[in-house]
Amino acid sequence: MAKPAQGAKYRGSIHDFPDFDPGQDAEALYTAMKGFGSDKEAILELITSRSNRQRQEICQSYKSLYGKDLMADLKSEISGDLARLILGLMMPPAHYDAKQLKKAMEGAGTDEKALIEILATRTNAEIRAICEAYKEDYHKSLEDALSSDTSGHFKRILISLATGNREEAGEDRDQAREDAQVAAEILEIADRPSGDKTSLETRFMTILCTRSYPHLRRVFQEFVKMTNYDVEHIIKKEMSGDVRDVFVAIVQSVKNKPLFFADKLYKSMKGAGTDEKTLTRIMISRSEIDLLNIRREFIEKYDKSLHQAIEGDTSGDFLKALIAVCGGED
Repeated sequence: MAKPAQGAKYRGSIHDFPDFDPGQDAEALYTAMKGFGSDKEAILELITSRSNRQRQEICQSYKSLYGKDLMADLKSEISGDLARLILGLMMPPAHYDAKQLKKAMEGAGTDEKALIEILATRTNAEIRAICEAYKEDYHKSLEDALSSDTSGHFKRILISLATGNREEAGEDRDQAREDAQVAAEILEIADRPSGDKTSLETRFMTILCTRSYPHLRRVFQEFVKMTNYDVEHIIKKEMSGDVRDVFVAIVQSVKNKPLFFADKLYKSMKGAGTDEKTLTRIMISRSEIDLLNIRREFIEKYDKSLHQAIEGDTSGDFLKALIAVCGGED
C-alpha cells in the first residue's frame, strides 16, 4: 500500500463551479421546485456541482429574490436519503459536523462510531470551527455535551480531541523514542513497566491526542523498531471497547487518512443492508477535502471502484446524487 507522502496533496471531488452566478442558480432551483412535483434531477445536478461556499451564496440570493428559506423549501420537496444528502451538502461544513455529533448523542443510545469518526480525523482548525458551530446552534458547548453523554476513559479521550489542541510541529526523534516506550509499556510489550497503569494510560492518551501527525508517524516507526510489532495491531489485541476503537481510528488516520475513510465507506456498503448514514456523512464531509484520494485507496484495496460500490448498493435519486458527489469512475 503506497503511503501518502509527507504533506501529500489531498484532492476533493467537488470544486468551485466556473462562471458561477448565484442569482441564476437560485432561480433555477426555484423553478425546479415550483408547481406540482419537483424536478429532483435538476435540484441534485445543480447542488452537487457547486462548492459549499457557492451553495451558501445561492441560499442568500434565494432569500433576497424570493423572501424564502432555500433549506426549508428543499426540505418540503425532497425526503429520505436524498434529503439527508442534499440538505447536508447545503450546510456549512462545521455546522454539518456539529449536527452529526449532536445526532450521535441524541436519544437513548450513543452512536460512538460517528463520534469517533469525526473527532479522530478533523484538523485543529476544523475542530475549533465545529466547537463554535455547536455552541451557536445548540447553546451548549461540545465538551459539555460529550461529558454528559459518554463516560470514563472514552470520555476523556473524546474531550481531549475536541479541544483541537494537537501540536502542529514536525517530529522530535528523542521525544518519539520516549513516546514509543510509553506505548510499549501501556500495551504491555515492554520489558519493564515504569509507573502505575493510570498515569501511563493518561500519558498514552496525551501522546495520541496531542502530538502532531508527522511526530506520531515517527513514534509508530520507533515502536516497530523497539517491539517488532505494529502499534495498531497491538492496540486491537490489548485493548477493548470504545477506547480501543478511538485509538485505532487515530492511528489509522495518522497513517493514511484517505484509506481510513475508504475502509469506512466499504463497510457501510458491505453485506446485507446499507448504512446510509455513514455513507452520506463521509461523502458529504470529504467531498471537498480528499474524496479523490479516498477513491484511489478504495479501488486499490477492494479491487472495485467507489463508483461501482455505490451503484451496486443504492438506487434512484439517492444513487444519482452520490455518484455526482463521487465525481466519476476510476
